[in-house]
Amino acid sequence: MIVGDTFETESSVIAFGTRDVDGSGSRDNKDVVLKVVKQPGDEWNSGEVLALFNGNGFVRVYEHAPGAVLLQRLRPGNSLVEMALNGKDKEATSILADVIQQMPTSERESPKLRATLQHCPKVDDWAKGFERYIATGDDQIPMDLVAAGQRVFLGLCASQRRPGLLHGDLQHYNVLFDSDRGWLAIDPKGVVGEIEYEVGAVLRNPFERPELFLSGPAIERRLEQFTTRLELDFERALAWSFAQAVLSAIWEIEDGFLVDATNLSLRLANVIRPMLGAEG
Repeated sequence: MIVGDTFETESSVIAFGTRDVDGSGSRDNKDVVLKVVKQPGDEWNSGEVLALFNGNGFVRVYEHAPGAVLLQRLRPGNSLVEMALNGKDKEATSILADVIQQMPTSERESPKLRATLQHCPKVDDWAKGFERYIATGDDQIPMDLVAAGQRVFLGLCASQRRPGLLHGDLQHYNVLFDSDRGWLAIDPKGVVGEIEYEVGAVLRNPFERPELFLSGPAIERRLEQFTTRLELDFERALAWSFAQAVLSAIWEIEDGFLVDATNLSLRLANVIRPMLGAEG
């Protein structure tokens, strides 16, 4: 790989360059991105997860190892955030639904994939965040909201239908445009769950414009787009979005941030909660 520009984030080092990705020795090298994660965490096995998606709605991966991945470089690489912020949230939501629709389904049933998925976390594992928070005795999040989020999350985990490999953090910032292949997902966390789980992160973004998602009509419109296009269960998708919003606030606290009533995830949870009826 011939390295050009590099930059560093809090969690990783990114290098842009070119490489003969097919081993042919051709001078027509491809533009690539090398991402090296500094320490084990959510992104440590992102290369393996991307390889499982096999380019279906995702950026292509050329090589990967724990903590490192060599990727196709997307050009121009602009995200869906700009579209949503510029009055085209409906179009952006449609693109996100299209990306989900491209994710493989029949391959999820293959023996090879099932064996690999044994190493991926399940949404049930992420439910432990509620237990950790309750054990701390912290009071930044109202305990009745935490209890409701945990109850809904665990109920959904226990009643999932056909769980498969999900991105785990699919939202506007993680979908980029490539002039050759269109809109593609990047940076999967990789989690096993039912497809209704996947839309939860979308309903919390883009965070720069909370008015796009902090109202009942906006939530219903977005979910209607997803459920119609992908034949999802509206009520389950809504319930997952509520429970995930509470869990997202818990994760923020675990990452060292202060959370109060102005927190966007908590505000979203409080908007969705009465929409759940008796379930919330």
